[in-house]
Amino acid sequence: MYLKEYLNQYMGKDIKLFVDMDGVIADYDIGNPGSYDKKRPLFTSINKLEEISKMDNVELYILSVSRMDIGVGEKNLWLDKYAPFFKEQNRIIMPRESNEYKKSDELKSEYLSSLERDGSKIIFIDDDVKVIDLVRMTNPDVILLKDTVLVD
Repeated sequence: MYLKEYLNQYMGKDIKLFVDMDGVIADYDIGNPGSYDKKRPLFTSINKLEEISKMDNVELYILSVSRMDIGVGEKNLWLDKYAPFFKEQNRIIMPRESNEYKKSDELKSEYLSSLERDGSKIIFIDDDVKVIDLVRMTNPDVILLKDTVLVD
């Protein structure tokens, strides 16, 4: 598996691996509040991340944005059902509604900027090029990977 091989180059270092949800582990479609449970899980990616979650030096996180506040609970329920190996305390789901309707790229970039730098390698997987570009500009120490890293 490509991602696991990639992470092996950081053996002996702690890794904080942040993963987006929509388009990465859940099918990307435009839904309505209250319908997240109908999103199709992308099991190929989920299964690979579950295997990676067992690596001793990797701490796995969700870093996602929801349009409305209600989406936080919906996404957590979806994770409980399809990807419970993401620990509850490692699920960062930010609602735009409670954050001045900032865009996803801004919210994710600001969150990653606020992280305490403790010597861990910070890696972020996302499918949105706008998000990746802004994170690259504002967090040059974050290793950015496109969601295709989960496809062999």
